[in-house]
Amino acid sequence: MENYNRIYIDGRWQPAAGGELLEVINPATEACIARVPRGSAEDVDSAVRAARGAFDGWASTPGEERRALLLRIADGMEARKAELTAAISASMGCPEHIAEWLQVEGPIEAMRLFAEHTAITEEITEAGHSLVWREAVGVCAFINPWNYPLHQFVGKVGAALAAGCTMVAKPSEQTPLQDLLMAEIMHESGLPAGVFNLVPGRGAEVGRALCEHPLVDMVSFTGSTRAGVEIAKAAAPMVKRVTQELGGKSPFIITANADLAAAVRYGVDDVMINSGQTCTALTRMLVPAQQREEIEELILDRVAEITLGTDGGAFMGPMSSQGQWQQVQDYIRIGIEEGATLLCGGPGNPEGLSTGYFARPTVFTGVHNEMRIAREEIFGPVLCVIAYGDIDEAVAIANDSPYGLSSGVYAANEQDALAIARRIRAGLCFVNGGEFNYRAPFGGYKQSGNGREFSQQGVEEFTEIKSVQLAAPAQ
Repeated sequence: MENYNRIYIDGRWQPAAGGELLEVINPATEACIARVPRGSAEDVDSAVRAARGAFDGWASTPGEERRALLLRIADGMEARKAELTAAISASMGCPEHIAEWLQVEGPIEAMRLFAEHTAITEEITEAGHSLVWREAVGVCAFINPWNYPLHQFVGKVGAALAAGCTMVAKPSEQTPLQDLLMAEIMHESGLPAGVFNLVPGRGAEVGRALCEHPLVDMVSFTGSTRAGVEIAKAAAPMVKRVTQELGGKSPFIITANADLAAAVRYGVDDVMINSGQTCTALTRMLVPAQQREEIEELILDRVAEITLGTDGGAFMGPMSSQGQWQQVQDYIRIGIEEGATLLCGGPGNPEGLSTGYFARPTVFTGVHNEMRIAREEIFGPVLCVIAYGDIDEAVAIANDSPYGLSSGVYAANEQDALAIARRIRAGLCFVNGGEFNYRAPFGGYKQSGNGREFSQQGVEEFTEIKSVQLAAPAQ
């Protein structure tokens, strides 16, 4: 990739206004692997104006043409899959053999699926003597995270392109490389100038400028709940539409009659994959009190199999940054101070890994739901095991959280699991080992955000509904 030192605005690669650079650090080696432009409010203004200038033409482009462009973008992603995988792995730490299927293959599929929904702005329904249709919401600002950077990029950009919106994207300063690659791919696909613009930079500068810009119609953000509140405040004076995918502290209810070995493996792997840096991670494992010891043994067996590193045999890579590593260490110490029992793991670096931001896979038992480690998002490889007496208590514990992004149930059969899933207040529920599905909507309840991504519902988020009143027929 050649465009590390430029930003992409109005179909052209150009220097950032300020000329300053941000370092991209490999969290496995702690070495600087790239430097990218530090965008500014001036760059944001240029990018937003380019998006505004391109909006009318793109919004009126026939759905079939938008569909063809989305498919060309997906083809370009497929052709450069190895580069996208290497960029994500090098900048956020997920081992390449896992990053390929976890971080890249799904987003390629999602981009193709968005191409199925480009006719959304051409569909007209009748409501009595009125016509109802959808139109693109306008210029969108996207503020993306570092933990699944391509996944969230596509969830926003693919949906907005399908709906006929134009946009300015800001990648996380920790993981900008795959976004720069995507800008190249979209340029090569023939996307009209100004439809997509990319401005790397810090959240306090570029992110805030995007939220406050008077020509931005909608802001979509993925990140912490704390940051989401600030973004909503910044966008509120102009009543911009704001959609957010925020934090989580998701429960995983294992029933007494479930296949315990399968349930525990699924639950442990769900928390430890991507080094625990997954917003939907099922970090509160709720287990029957009478089977707690058996489940603890199964947890120990699975954690003992987890290997750390970046080679082909590693299941867990490093934390994404020194700051994230320190946050995990702080929470592990908080858990110990709160009186939780450290079943395995703990503070410090894993043995033999003194270089890189590696954390030990950690499991606490004897946790109760009032502890900070049970209520706050740690965003690392830390699992809390909470015992319950009956299913009513398990559901009450599951719902006793300010968050409602994800959840899981593992029961003897799907019917039993679905009955419990209906009682959990969360936007997603993974039943008996279910997997993420790009054809289904993604988003949370409560402080986990608002709006939905992916699927038809994700495209609908980027549209306005227009009601056209015709003359009523004569009586």
